[in-house]
Amino acid sequence: MDTGARLVVVGGGTMGLGIAFTAANAGYVVEVVEVDPDRAEAVVARLGQLWDGAVARGKLTADQVADCWNRFTVRHSLDEIAAGPDLVVEAVPERLDLKRAVLAGAEARQPKLLASNTSSIAISALARDLARPDRFLGLHFFNPVWAMALVEVVVGPRTADDAVTDVLAVVARIGKDPVVVRDSPGFATSRLGVALGLEAIRMVADGVASPADIDKAMALGYRHPVGPLELTDIVGLDVRLDIARTLQDAYGDRFAPPQLLVQKVAAGELGKKAGRGFYRWVDGRRQEV
Repeated sequence: MDTGARLVVVGGGTMGLGIAFTAANAGYVVEVVEVDPDRAEAVVARLGQLWDGAVARGKLTADQVADCWNRFTVRHSLDEIAAGPDLVVEAVPERLDLKRAVLAGAEARQPKLLASNTSSIAISALARDLARPDRFLGLHFFNPVWAMALVEVVVGPRTADDAVTDVLAVVARIGKDPVVVRDSPGFATSRLGVALGLEAIRMVADGVASPADIDKAMALGYRHPVGPLELTDIVGLDVRLDIARTLQDAYGDRFAPPQLLVQKVAAGELGKKAGRGFYRWVDGRRQEV
């Protein structure tokens, strides 16, 4: 194992934090770029909780966690990143212009591989202004990153074959199981998952059943580990809304976000992270609204 391999994550939100945690555990030198000082502090605090929990459960030793800390740094700007990291993963909110700007800054650091954690935006659209689109592709992780085995590897129309081979080696090193998909808005997982989630929200709005009973029906009837409404709370209603709008632009009004979703996001009912969505959340535990 190359213990000096460098992995940079841009964005200290839920997904960026999870990618950083998983990569550090796999032996990478990890740098998280987070421009917001409060969120940068929160990244360090949350990583401390995760590593303390890993030690308490016997997943890692105290010495291993100390080594992870020694290989971890928070940066406040991409300009602080030394040239030539092995991989930069962009993990900022699901907005095309923001992602393009971040990716341009990340490419200036001359990474060997550049990836976006986008869950719905076409890789071709994100790669439009890149100088090296052959080294760029999608790496769609799932929340919580440390527990979810799947990584969706999205191959853009100009992604080189050797870039795919190299990124699959990264995925294997961090202990994830990949699926490789062709570039299209929503890819495989978001296109299917969001369609189910939006229909479940429409069913709530129509009074078909309660969120708990809709979720129970999918868990028991189709063996889903969690139902589509609980999953929407976990992912974040704002994230689901952004993805739905992206898919609506690509595929038409079958992905139009229900008004109930729009209203909940406007009211700050963003799901688990806000303590309220389709359920109430107390200390990370789901309760019916």
